[in-house]
Amino acid sequence: MAEQNNIPRELGWDDTIEKDSEYALLPEGDYNFGVMSFERGRHNGSDKLPPCNKATLKINVWDDNGNQTLITKSLFLHSSVEGLLCSFFTSIGQRKHGEKLAMNWAAVVGSFGRCHVGIRTYKKDDGIERQANEITKFLEPDESDANTAQPSNSNYQQGKF
Repeated sequence: MAEQNNIPRELGWDDTIEKDSEYALLPEGDYNFGVMSFERGRHNGSDKLPPCNKATLKINVWDDNGNQTLITKSLFLHSSVEGLLCSFFTSIGQRKHGEKLAMNWAAVVGSFGRCHVGIRTYKKDDGIERQANEITKFLEPDESDANTAQPSNSNYQQGKF
């Protein structure tokens, strides 16, 4: 019966809970990633970027030891940040460097690539300083190596983690 508690499932309002979050802060470096989900949205505008469409991605990043973390990354559909869009689609293999591409968002979920992960320091409302991983750039595939390999964790391959 205890094994059933490890299977992802919906919780009831009166269920008992006990599993603490096991958030992993990965060291800065280059990692494989997989796109878990994608949501269309709208950026309302800011000092740096006018209103535009926005893709919010949930990206699972992992190291060679099986440590993984989920990072949320927004991609803004605006010409001023077109280079980031190009590098993302190049990283997941939909585009080759220098080519034109009609972005195929339907094929983004389940895609794999490589990225550079950094560490961002911030303060929460309670004044405590915290750290989180952030994707600072998407990397081009290395022709000599299959760097888009999926993690060995079968739960990841089933979209569960």
